[in-house]
Amino acid sequence: MSLSHTWAMRLWFIALCALIVFFHLIPLDTTPRNWAPPDLLIAFTLAWVLRRPDYVPPLSVAAVILMADLLFQRPPGLMALLVVLGCEFLKSRSNSHGETSFVVEWFNVCVVIAGITVLDRLILTMTLVDRAPLSLHLVQMVLTMAAYPLVAFVTQTVMGVRKLSPGNSDALGSR
Repeated sequence: MSLSHTWAMRLWFIALCALIVFFHLIPLDTTPRNWAPPDLLIAFTLAWVLRRPDYVPPLSVAAVILMADLLFQRPPGLMALLVVLGCEFLKSRSNSHGETSFVVEWFNVCVVIAGITVLDRLILTMTLVDRAPLSLHLVQMVLTMAAYPLVAFVTQTVMGVRKLSPGNSDALGSR
């Protein structure tokens, strides 16, 4: 892959995240809901990081999630930090085991999503910040976990973000 293709995919990731944030901010329904939709921003970020980490550098992840923190009026930087840590954890797990099945990938993503949710709640509780009810966080966590296979499918088939084959690992440097 050429350097221009890598940068084009990086810009495509940022545009995708901006589109997700845009649709999240549109006021389609003004009445409060008893459920929360899946966090597609985190799901797509994790899917892209697992498939092509060179397309999603940590600084891009931090900038995109920080912007979402500011626009969604969450504590600035907390979710960005947790997502970057989760992405780096997944990168280290995928590098150490090489080619893994989708079930193992999904399990690892579910563990990271649960960890992000629990740490977010714990830190917000310890700092006495107002937060949404626990049920909303749990529903969003479960729906994000359930939506991940569809997100991974769309990422791979529609967007063309596929894992590198062992012969093409030179694109990421010698691993």
